[in-house]
Amino acid sequence: MNGHRRPPFWALRPRPEGGHSGDPWDGMGRLPADQSARAVMAGWQKAALTMAVLAAAYVATVDPKSTATVVVAIVTWVYVLASAYKLLVVARAFWQRPEVVVSPEETSALADLPLYTVLLPLYREAGVLTQLIENVCRLDYPPEKLDVKLLVEPDDPETLLALDRVRLPAHFEVLVVPPGAPKGKPRACNYGLAQARGQFLVIYDAEDRPEPDQLRKAIVAFRKSGSRVACVQAKLSYYNASQNLLTRWFTCEYAAWFDLALAGLHAWGAPIPLGGTSNHFRTDVLRGLRGWDPYNVTEDADLGVRLHRQGWRTVIVDSVTYEEATAHLGNWLRQRTRWIKGYMQTWLVHMRHPFRLLSQLGVHGFASFQVMIGLAVLSYLLNPLFWCLLGLWYASRPTALAELFPAPVLYGGSAAFVLGNLSFIYSHVMGCLRRRYYSLVKYCWGMPFYWLLMSVAAWRALFQLPRRPHYWEKTEHGLFQEGTATVAQQTVGRGR
Repeated sequence: MNGHRRPPFWALRPRPEGGHSGDPWDGMGRLPADQSARAVMAGWQKAALTMAVLAAAYVATVDPKSTATVVVAIVTWVYVLASAYKLLVVARAFWQRPEVVVSPEETSALADLPLYTVLLPLYREAGVLTQLIENVCRLDYPPEKLDVKLLVEPDDPETLLALDRVRLPAHFEVLVVPPGAPKGKPRACNYGLAQARGQFLVIYDAEDRPEPDQLRKAIVAFRKSGSRVACVQAKLSYYNASQNLLTRWFTCEYAAWFDLALAGLHAWGAPIPLGGTSNHFRTDVLRGLRGWDPYNVTEDADLGVRLHRQGWRTVIVDSVTYEEATAHLGNWLRQRTRWIKGYMQTWLVHMRHPFRLLSQLGVHGFASFQVMIGLAVLSYLLNPLFWCLLGLWYASRPTALAELFPAPVLYGGSAAFVLGNLSFIYSHVMGCLRRRYYSLVKYCWGMPFYWLLMSVAAWRALFQLPRRPHYWEKTEHGLFQEGTATVAQQTVGRGR
């Protein structure tokens, strides 16, 4: 690989000066207290939660049967409405295909390409480093127009040593993130953002394989979408879909989420919780928002909502980045626990000022935020309980449950159970069809079992939130070996 050698890893130090000022962080990540997940809950939220628990305990003591019936009825009909909304979002995306489609002619016609910064946050990624560099070098973009920054933690000697052993192209730069807390991907990205030189900026994870023309497609998407679009989100999928059942379910989930759910939110003009990678930004807008919240473990979802609240918009572009789906249940559980915990943080942060949020997002945007963020987490937590209650009722109709399920609640609960699961399965079937992953369609019928796994992760996240809110559970990459399973592009077909 052509390039230059740098000093050995032990000679690398955090840069004393930033890209914009003498401050190496340039204000990035320093959000106002009420916009950051540094504190788990605001004071009034703690008070409200305490009062709600005490009130529920009191009424449950005075009239437990009526209280339980009312709670079950409310949750049931909220389920029905939320499932109906998600179904509408998915259906609109499937039939209308609202994402920005960029033709090869449009990308080849681009002239005077702008400087593009590529941030590559790394932590314990020595095993995939060579692959990452090769994947970035495959991007169809002039090297002299690329500003690639490898962001490395100082307590990661394995990755630093691996970097010292490769010859990096001249447009690659290694930045060692200064020690500090909380350590994690958003903090590293903020350090890279402060020193970014590009007009546009994108983040890729260590195992990512973006389509070569993705940067060009993103530029066309920005130009076609107007000046209020600050972010272009590419779609994500997996190259090891057929490795085992878990990776198949994971790939089905991503097909439904990126090809339909996010595209549907784009069509409705609703807030889009960003994916953790392959989101392309106008660098000046991102700096104006002070980058990512380093205390939020799903900093991407939070940033997507913050963008929308400030009047900026996100669009989905028809370009794919392939990632490695974790094939090990423990690894998947740790990753999903972090994601759900971050959704909890995101909901709590943005609901600190609910009337302000309503004013900024509008009625539809506010409702969409509740369904896609808040109720998504709540459903993961409550699904096992309500499934068991409903199953027990239909199996034996015990007297103790009879009063919990009067006719309206029973019919609503049955509708929620059927509609929720069918819409969940339907969205994944449609996602696989849209992406032409025909061989995965049959696995969608087992997605309710995958949903139960998400419930396990949700309960882990709930217990972890008050004790270790900023703890970043590391997802191990490089566990998939090429040849042990066929990559998604070969076995399930390329997406359109």
